Amino acid sequence: MSTIAAMVKELREALASAIAEAKAYDVPALCVRLRLADGGEDEAFGSKYKYAHKRLMALSPGELAAAARLYADEHEHFFVSEQLAKLDEVSGPEITSLTRRRILAIFQDVPVALDIDEIELLRRLWPINSMPAPSSREDRTMEEYLTRQAFQCDRIEPAHLEAIGLLKCSRALFCRFLEAVTSPEARTGSPQAETAGRIDELLRHDGFTLLQAGRISGCPIYRVLPLPVGTPADESISAALAAFDPTQVHARWTAAMARRGTEPAGAITLARTLLEDVCKWILDQAGSTWQETDDLPVLYRKLSKVLKLAPDDHTEQIFKQILGSCQSVVESLGALRNKLSDAHSPGPKRARPQPRHAELAVNLAGAMATFLVATWEARQAESEASASN
Repeated sequence: MSTIAAMVKELREALASAIAEAKAYDVPALCVRLRLADGGEDEAFGSKYKYAHKRLMALSPGELAAAARLYADEHEHFFVSEQLAKLDEVSGPEITSLTRRRILAIFQDVPVALDIDEIELLRRLWPINSMPAPSSREDRTMEEYLTRQAFQCDRIEPAHLEAIGLLKCSRALFCRFLEAVTSPEARTGSPQAETAGRIDELLRHDGFTLLQAGRISGCPIYRVLPLPVGTPADESISAALAAFDPTQVHARWTAAMARRGTEPAGAITLARTLLEDVCKWILDQAGSTWQETDDLPVLYRKLSKVLKLAPDDHTEQIFKQILGSCQSVVESLGALRNKLSDAHSPGPKRARPQPRHAELAVNLAGAMATFLVATWEARQAESEASASN
């Protein structure tokens, strides 16, 4: 049986089982809502599962997926949603079994969670209280199995994660697991950063990255995103920003690149935040002050004085024009963020940003950030050379 055929079969069985969870007298009407063949209550009272399965067998794979989506819109059902996710991911990028095994191996010496109960973390991702236990006479449910294993081994181990299905689950669920084990609820401080770094290094082999996408209560929040398809300009900006600050500034740039094509509003927000980060970092290193309330144009004007980038600092007309344009770019990015980003509610009539808008904003921010970093490094070199003479 082909992989697709096996997935279709599993989705059919999951949906039939889900429908069978309804009251027998509700099953015929539920099937009609899912655009399945009508039938009588007597047949449904005989076997709810057979009633649903018989009608699902008459559907094409596309019709079956459509029925499953209709069901998922009305009901929250882990197994139906999981099978749909697997089908959706067939033609997309894959996190391979090899990469998954390597990531699981991390938890041979690192706990799944430090600051919350490991079983509780898994319970948030899988319905372990209703999943059958692996072949074991001692346990009825997966939760009983995991609880007993965690007690015997003093924690959850890779074999237990494999038993729950982490090697074969959808990519979406696997990514949610990675985000959960690196969340501030699971761990903070250096253990959080170290675990995220180890996972990220392995994910990159498959074209994904685990990077900081925000903060909550002062702690990083990590998200799994596809690695952006880079251009030579992207690579040179990445190299410059990674050398300047590999954690916050470079992570912001990587996140902005990753979202250009899929989340334009979020990418535009990150483009402005990237420039704010660079301005604040350089101002700090230069011993200059800034306020939390300073917006990007204000920060840039302060930095311009430090780096002597104001048009009035130069006599050559061409440089005055270029630097004036740089200031306009920064101000425009701030205005674009206010109009098109996800920082504010768009309202029903506000224009929605397109990927081309995000591409422009992110590329401009990356170029400006690189220019500011290079100028700061040049000013430092000049100061050192002057001091040594």
